[in-house]
Amino acid sequence: GFCTNLLLHQTPRHILAQANNKTEILCDLKMEHTGMYWYRWSQERQNFEFLIFSSSLGKATYGANISQDKFSVHGMSSHTSYSLHISHLHASDNGTYYCSVSQSSQLLLGSGTQLGVVDVLPLSLKTTQAAPPKKPTRCVTKSKAASKKGACSPVVWVPLAASILVLLLSLVPTACRLHRLRRRLWLRIHRQ
Repeated sequence: GFCTNLLLHQTPRHILAQANNKTEILCDLKMEHTGMYWYRWSQERQNFEFLIFSSSLGKATYGANISQDKFSVHGMSSHTSYSLHISHLHASDNGTYYCSVSQSSQLLLGSGTQLGVVDVLPLSLKTTQAAPPKKPTRCVTKSKAASKKGACSPVVWVPLAASILVLLLSLVPTACRLHRLRRRLWLRIHRQ
């Protein structure tokens, strides 16, 4: 059986290449294996095709009708990273390519790389200078608005003036009482 897994990490996910050129697909393994298989799924032909097996010793075994000039595999000395090289690209190379390893009688597949081969690559879009990002707007409370407007803002001085006035008015009777007490005390001292 086939199953996808997290053991194999395949890059890139998509390739758009020009005919008659070459391309490369990388596959990293989480652990060392004796070799790597490569398969291609063709949407057009609706088949899953074995391309090549490359052993950790560097020996390659090709599938039926697979050109050795077109496909080659390069492995790293750690045996945890392999790359599939495809040359002389043609429209018939379109498909999704999978790296694979055999484990416990199962073929574990990578995430897949979709290859599209075109006669002419589309013109790359001109890079336009991006507008500077706008600062996010924040909610402003009345107190924040007051602090931004400054000390002369009515939002600040009206409540402040009202509270000072109430305080002064509440002090007037107390001040009058203190004045009378002081006067009585002064009169008593001078009578004696």
